[in-house]
Amino acid sequence: MSTPYPFSAIVGQDDLRLALLLNAVSPAVGGVLVRGEKGTAKSTAVRALSALLPEVAVVPGCRFSCDPAAPDPACPDGPHEAREGTKRPARMVELPVGASEDRLVGSLDIERALAEGVKSFEPGLLAQAHRGILYVDEVNLLHDHLVDLLLDAAAMGASYVEREGVSVRHAAKFLLVGTMNPEEGELRPQLLDRFGLTVEVAASREPDQRVEVVRRRLAYDDDPAGFAAKWAQEEAAVRQRIVAARELLPQVRLGDAALRQIAATCAAFEVDGMRADIVMARTATALAAWAGRTDVLAEDVRQAALLALPHRRRRAPFDAPGLDEDKLDETLEQYSGDDGDGGDDEPDPDGPGGGGQPAPDSGPQGDGGEAARPEAGEGGQPQASGAGEQSAVRATEPFRTKVLSVPGIGEGAAGRRSRARTEHGRTTGARRPQGTLTKLHLAATVQAAAPHQRARGRSGPGLVVRRDDLRQATREGREGNLVLFVVDASGSMAARQRMSAVKGAVLSLLLDAYQRRDKVGLVTFRGTSAEVALPPTSSVDAAAARLETLPTGGRTPLAAGLLKAHEVLRVERLRDPARRPLVVVVTDGRATGGPEPVALAGRAARLFAAEQVASVVVDCESGPVRLGLAGQLAGELGGTAVTLDELRADSIAGLVKGIQGRRAA
Repeated sequence: MSTPYPFSAIVGQDDLRLALLLNAVSPAVGGVLVRGEKGTAKSTAVRALSALLPEVAVVPGCRFSCDPAAPDPACPDGPHEAREGTKRPARMVELPVGASEDRLVGSLDIERALAEGVKSFEPGLLAQAHRGILYVDEVNLLHDHLVDLLLDAAAMGASYVEREGVSVRHAAKFLLVGTMNPEEGELRPQLLDRFGLTVEVAASREPDQRVEVVRRRLAYDDDPAGFAAKWAQEEAAVRQRIVAARELLPQVRLGDAALRQIAATCAAFEVDGMRADIVMARTATALAAWAGRTDVLAEDVRQAALLALPHRRRRAPFDAPGLDEDKLDETLEQYSGDDGDGGDDEPDPDGPGGGGQPAPDSGPQGDGGEAARPEAGEGGQPQASGAGEQSAVRATEPFRTKVLSVPGIGEGAAGRRSRARTEHGRTTGARRPQGTLTKLHLAATVQAAAPHQRARGRSGPGLVVRRDDLRQATREGREGNLVLFVVDASGSMAARQRMSAVKGAVLSLLLDAYQRRDKVGLVTFRGTSAEVALPPTSSVDAAAARLETLPTGGRTPLAAGLLKAHEVLRVERLRDPARRPLVVVVTDGRATGGPEPVALAGRAARLFAAEQVASVVVDCESGPVRLGLAGQLAGELGGTAVTLDELRADSIAGLVKGIQGRRAA
């Protein structure tokens, strides 16, 4: 086992280290979600924490880490007799993003269960993480079915494994720590709320600090054991402080004034439910214990709010998590009580940034950057000829869209858009297993084994089952797709200020893609060429940000946009062949760029039709006289056309049927 990087040697990242230490002091805080760009010591800090945790007492031989002082009465390895326990280091169990369900919750030997009636259970990662740390790197990329299992275990403190009437239950209480890069996609709200605290990390812009980071890392890489030995004394001091804080924790008093501040803060930031209040109370108590105090002060409440609320406050779609510290200070001051002792005066409202600090929100509905984004028409009306470039306009409010899906049945990553053969969902049939049996189809298995019982010498009530009889259930669920937006940003789109409505429609489709766990890409065309504004990614937020700053103007090189989109799909098909694409072309259908623009656009469109790529054209043409060019383009693509008004969920009944009907024709 390699020597972990010492926790005490991490440079900077004060909030990250504090959040991890508070969970070490009080696991009831509920874990940590670490958000930040790559290369910011997220994984290093988490792995280093496990070396600081106190040892745990376990029942000897128990695979489920039962506490000898209070063993689980339902432990599969139990019942445990009263006996002396043994101690071992706290575990940090890592859950890979691509893990199977059986790897997470454990698996039963189905063949032995049927033939012998024996519950032969192999524990999974949840059992290994009991009373330790469950670490998920890139937690935002975790498959939905694994997220559901984590949510169940986190809520109940136990894991249940069900296989055709055979069930096993075991305790699964763990400290959940996840890391993620927001550029690769956001986290489901249900799982986001399960993390007690959240921390935003970024690389330091201070040269001296960056120099120290590099110096220490190089020293560690050259001699890990020697580097760790130099920090052994500091590590021992932190470990002892954790033990002392744990012992002090039951004595910490959470006064009525602090409770009132917690409740008022959660109400002021409009967080949903009561979990935020409870997490803040536990965090403030842990902060006081970590500081060696038995009273919770206003400064503890303030720090607890900064760690527990940013990911829980209500915010518009695509807004980044954040907290208005001025509002926080005002709330704490308003509800300061008699048993506080000056903690309310700790925050400095006139500190760096003051009232001029930009708002943390950066999404399409945020308030920042207004001066840099003049509204449509500012400085003159849009030029009808489309020759001039217009400033970027803001999108209209997003709305709920109808579901656009890819016809047929795929086998892509789990999601919520199109039909697919998956490991989860409704059972549609049975087949012989290929490799390890994971989902037994009981009826098909019995039917396959029944004709051979006399030949196999069956003499008792049990069914004689052999490997060849086993049948794997085939299931149908939903997959996520690659939704590639091809957006016309030419001058004709800017006419009559249509671009604001167009951006609102694309933003609505992006929100739908986020909810359905799709990858998205953005191709824009204007002037004389097309560009990939955003390569395919799981970060819908990034696509929304690119869309917001999209300028318009110039001619309409429709063919260039389609050819660029075709190239993006070709490359992405090599990277992720199982993920099926859905191309959404947002245009009025005009083609004015390059020689023979209309004919060239038709030939480009027919490339998609020849490859049977599912497509939808969002017709942005407006006015009393319409040319119907978008409908013609949809016909060339082999897809369907829908107007901006019809895109709304309450307006386009039968759109998906229309797509499938064209595919069948």
